[in-house]
Amino acid sequence: MTQNPPTPDPDPDPEAHRRKEEKRNERYMWWYLAYFLFGIHLVALVMIYAVRHGK
Repeated sequence: MTQNPPTPDPDPDPEAHRRKEEKRNERYMWWYLAYFLFGIHLVALVMIYAVRHGK
């Protein structure tokens, strides 16, 4: 007969885990926002260049 290993207790502090996940998600949100704004400015600069140098 084999014995089953004891099951680990559930997360002792689920609130700490939630805060950690929230902090990570917020950090990703700021990176996505930074990339988005950079991309918008890049597109705007290309469009300005095209308008000024177009014939």
